[in-house]
Amino acid sequence: MTDLTNAVNTTERLDREETRVAAADAAARGKRGASSIRMQGLRKQFGRDAIALAGVDLDIHAGEFFTLLGPSGCGKTTLLRILAGLEEADDGQLTIGGKDVIDTPPHQRSVNTVFQSYALFPHLSVRENLAFGLKMRGVAAKAREAKVAEIARFIQLGDLVDRRIDQLSGGQRQRIALARALVCEPDVLLLDEPLSALDAGLRSQLQVELLRVQKRLGMTFVFVTHDQDEAMVMSDRIAVLDDGHIQQVGPPQEVYERPANAFVARFMGHGNLYRIHRRDGSRLSTEIGTLQMDGESEGELVLMRPETLDLEPGHVEGPNHLPGTITERLYRGSHAEFRISIAGTTLQATVNNRGRRLPNVGDEVTVVVAPEDLVTLSE
Repeated sequence: MTDLTNAVNTTERLDREETRVAAADAAARGKRGASSIRMQGLRKQFGRDAIALAGVDLDIHAGEFFTLLGPSGCGKTTLLRILAGLEEADDGQLTIGGKDVIDTPPHQRSVNTVFQSYALFPHLSVRENLAFGLKMRGVAAKAREAKVAEIARFIQLGDLVDRRIDQLSGGQRQRIALARALVCEPDVLLLDEPLSALDAGLRSQLQVELLRVQKRLGMTFVFVTHDQDEAMVMSDRIAVLDDGHIQQVGPPQEVYERPANAFVARFMGHGNLYRIHRRDGSRLSTEIGTLQMDGESEGELVLMRPETLDLEPGHVEGPNHLPGTITERLYRGSHAEFRISIAGTTLQATVNNRGRRLPNVGDEVTVVVAPEDLVTLSE
């Protein structure tokens, strides 16, 4: 099973009972209701030719963990900055919680942002960092102390509150930045790649921690990342952006298994995309052979995800049986990745290691794909 497939299933494995208790806890804590977000025709251009957003229409549900995903320069950070009020849209409408905020300055929006750099004050203690936003809002000293103590318990900061920022690790600073953003109880929390500077192990740990905090609070989170695995793990829904346009919006499994077009298919992970030369009902003639689909469909390309494929030793005849030769094998413990030469082109397959003999480089194999696992796409 690939890392992306593992990521798709991670959110499903989160404890449902914990989520139920968390929702009750959020209600008991008296948090404000989360806010929905609606964007209509949002446009932003930098200079004469640099179009960052090309008329974005998007609805984000209240209490949702929503991710903006795409490559560098696709417009996701610009969109987040417009939500925060740090960038002005050239055109379009934006409502948060049903209120038009397109002309509302940042400090008057019930929105907070966690930045990639954390933006903590190094000359202040953790406690003072947490209290800073409350102080700027005119919250009395006693009430500030109570709120800081509450968020410190909630984020499980322990004895960190009296330390200096320069005494903290990267993971601790990320948690402080999150706590500082939450202490003012915004309706929406924006997160601009806050985990990108962390090592892989800590990043994985904090992904789950951040998701659990969001579910417990019931707050609307809008998360920006270019990391497909991260988006899969954390999101209720994902919007995939490219060149200022939204390519697809949907739950992680849908976006991965049923991409809307070739760009989404390629961006969401390794895939085998082949051009369709001819159709005969549900039979497709392609460069790697004839494939039988489960029903008729449209599109110029056919997609086969590597983990949906199976390998049989030798050359075996049958529908959707593609004979080939192993040219590369990467053993990864729980699974192995293969590159297979078929009719002069390359196909990738990922096979679970279930204690069986795995083929080696040079072995002849037959790639088998189920009709329901074939997806046709447009460019």
